[in-house]
Amino acid sequence: MNNQEYYDRLGVSKDASQEEIKKAYRKMSKKYHPDINKEPGAEEKYKEVQEAYDTLGDEQKRAAYDQYGPAGANGFNGGAGGFGGFDGAGGFGGFEDIFSSFFGGGAAQRNPNAPRQGDDLQYRVQLKFEEAIFGTEKEVTYNREATCHTCGGSGAKPGTSPVTCHKCHGQGVITVDTQTPLGTMRRQVTCDVCHGTGQEIKDPCPTCHGTGHEKEKHTVSVKIPAGVETGQQIRLAGQGEAGFNGGPYGDLFVMITVQPSDKFEREGSTIYYTLNLNIVQAALGDVVDVPTVHGDVELSIPAGTQTGKTFRLRGKGAPKLRGGGQGDEHVTVKVVTPTKLNSAQKEALRAFAEASDDSISKPKKKGFFDKVKDVLEGE
Repeated sequence: MNNQEYYDRLGVSKDASQEEIKKAYRKMSKKYHPDINKEPGAEEKYKEVQEAYDTLGDEQKRAAYDQYGPAGANGFNGGAGGFGGFDGAGGFGGFEDIFSSFFGGGAAQRNPNAPRQGDDLQYRVQLKFEEAIFGTEKEVTYNREATCHTCGGSGAKPGTSPVTCHKCHGQGVITVDTQTPLGTMRRQVTCDVCHGTGQEIKDPCPTCHGTGHEKEKHTVSVKIPAGVETGQQIRLAGQGEAGFNGGPYGDLFVMITVQPSDKFEREGSTIYYTLNLNIVQAALGDVVDVPTVHGDVELSIPAGTQTGKTFRLRGKGAPKLRGGGQGDEHVTVKVVTPTKLNSAQKEALRAFAEASDDSISKPKKKGFFDKVKDVLEGE
C-alpha cells in the first residue's frame, strides 16, 4: 500500500491544502498536456497527474487514500455505504450477512424480486479552456446495459413469464448443512437454480438469454454550464445502467477535465495574464492591447511601471458558477530586457545612462586597452 505516490506526482506534501493541490495540478497538467508538450512520455505523465488529482482533489477520496492507499480511493463510492468492504462507520459492511451465512440468523433477507436501481456510470469530458469559460453543449456516446427491447426486462421469451423458483420458493437463498468437527453447521447460500433472483425462466428470451438486459450504444446531450473547472461533475439522472425487476436506470456522472491555456492561468473565476513590456514602454508609459477571454481591451501603462506591477480588469474573468456575475482578470507586468541591440540603440542607452542621476550605476570610463579591444572586436 503506497499512499504517498499521488502526492509525489503533483509535487506536494501530504499536509498540503486543497488549494495547494489544485495549484500544483494546474501547473503539472499544463507542463505535460499532450497539446503543449510533444516530448515522448508527456501524455503518460499527464494521465498520471490526472489520476492523482482525481483522488487528492476530492476530500473524501483523499481521506480514503491516506488511510488505505489506492485501493481505498478506487473503491470509495462517496455514498453513505463508504467504500468497498467497509461501512461509513469504519466497520465491516455486511457483517449481519456473514453472521447469517454461518449461523442462519442475523438480518432479514432482502426480497430478491424487489425493484432495484441500475448502476451509475462515469464519463469523462475534456473541454477547451474557452469552452469551460463560456459553457457549451456536448454529445457523449458510451456503452451501457439497457432494458432488453424484446422481453421488456423480464428475461423470458415473449408470451411467457418467469415462475417462482421451485428450489428456494422465491427466497433467492437455500439452507445447507455442513458437517464439521464441532457438529453440524447450518448456513445460507445463494440458490443454484435461480442464482438469487427467486425466479426461474423456463423459456429464456432469445435476445438477452434470460438476463433482461442487452448492450447498447447510448448517446446523450450534456449541457456544460459556463464557469466549470476540472474535477467538477454533472449528474444526468436515469442515463446509467438499466435497473432490475422493473427498477429505474442508474445515473450518469460526467466528469470535467479542462485543457490548460497557453495564455492564461485560472483560479476559480479569476484569470491571470502576464504582460511583457519593453523598457521604453515601462519607462515612458504606453497604451497597449491586453488579451482577455472576452477579447482584447486597452490598458494604460503609467510611466515608470516596474516588473511585478499588477493591474485589475474588472469583469474580464470567468463566470462565477455559484452566485452569478463575472470574475476579474489580473494583469502582471514583466519588463523584458533586450538581448540584441544595434549600434544606435546601444549609443542611446549609453547616453541615457550618462544623463541619469547617481542612483543609477553609470558605466565606467574606458581606458586605452578597453578602446583597443573595442576596435579589434569591431565595435
